[in-house]
Amino acid sequence: MTDQASVVESDTPEIPGKPTSASRTTLSHIMTHNDTNLLGSVHGGVIMKLVDDAAGAVAGRHSGGPAVTASMDEMVFLEPVRVGDLIHVKAQVNWTGRTSMEVGVRVVAERWNESTPPTQVGSAYLVFTAVDADGKPRPVPPVLPETERDKRRYQEAQIRRTHRLARRRAIRELREQRAADGFED
Repeated sequence: MTDQASVVESDTPEIPGKPTSASRTTLSHIMTHNDTNLLGSVHGGVIMKLVDDAAGAVAGRHSGGPAVTASMDEMVFLEPVRVGDLIHVKAQVNWTGRTSMEVGVRVVAERWNESTPPTQVGSAYLVFTAVDADGKPRPVPPVLPETERDKRRYQEAQIRRTHRLARRRAIRELREQRAADGFED
């Protein structure tokens, strides 16, 4: 895998990197009855929106302007969230490409009226693309991992990117082959 700094195009001026901590953020929200599903726990879509909101804030901070959600690689729900839980959605840029960024998100919950330690209830990885005023992709600063954990997250993000691109390529090739064989989908 190549290092992003070596992939700078000659007609694009090099953008100074930003440390992971420069855009890291936490969004907190208390869950109410308005957030519940038919089973009485907090609806997964409510959590997903908070995840997207926090990740979008981080992507915008890191890129220095608008960024749009390109994909959600993975959303894992580990524990149910209940009414009265105080949710903390913690997000940071894990990896950057030329115009895209992977944002890692960790969701923890604690009871609003108890002093017990928070419990991790979910996690997600989202890819954002920085866009200009016309909605066209624009370059983003490289992320500069600061800690060993940041470096591990950067490496894991590169693996997820490789898998994401390989999956897209394999599906495209399968569809092309099926079309060449006369199958209509």
